[in-house]
Amino acid sequence: MAACGSNMDRGIVISDEWCGYSVDLFTFPSHYSGDLDCVLIPHGLILDRAERLARNIMDDLGDHDIVVLCVLKGGYQFCADLVDRIKALSRNSNRTIPMRVHFIRLRSYLNDQSTEDLQIVGAEDLSFLSGKNVLIVEAIVGTGKTMKTLLQHVEAFRPKLIKVAGLLVKRVASSLACVPDYTGFEIPDRFVVGYALDYNEFFRDLDHICVISEKGKLKYKI
Repeated sequence: MAACGSNMDRGIVISDEWCGYSVDLFTFPSHYSGDLDCVLIPHGLILDRAERLARNIMDDLGDHDIVVLCVLKGGYQFCADLVDRIKALSRNSNRTIPMRVHFIRLRSYLNDQSTEDLQIVGAEDLSFLSGKNVLIVEAIVGTGKTMKTLLQHVEAFRPKLIKVAGLLVKRVASSLACVPDYTGFEIPDRFVVGYALDYNEFFRDLDHICVISEKGKLKYKI
């Protein structure tokens, strides 16, 4: 079983001092002009890191059937790219990973604040996970409360094994040390958008992971 804090591989660590790249160096939808402070992680670097994580997963789980549990909505792009790279490795290797993909949705944010009201949609009956190897794919882990709750929910269905792949892990003071088994990047405690991560459903159409500006927060606040 997976457990919070079971793996201390921090991935690529982005320091608090890193101010990011100027958005003027990259292409992005013009309707977000002025809404972004910086590009924190360019799209190409995300894809390269996803390929490395796919190799790590292949090394650990090769020749085992797995169920990929994609956490929506923010995790859909990372999950799609990660699964594509695992499939490519399976096609060009003596080892293979037969995969099924299932989708669930977590909702806990209002504007840029996490709330205590966590909703798990699409996870009412996960009995098919019983005895299976499960790979949970999540875009971002902050305090760890959401991931801990999800792990407890999945464990109730008695899978054989649970691993977690998280693209981003935030360094936050109230962290429960819920570290994914496969981590893409450790980032400062800043509100990021893009690569399917949103702010009130906006910014999912950005390719890069960016830091939203205060102007952007006000513009799209509900």
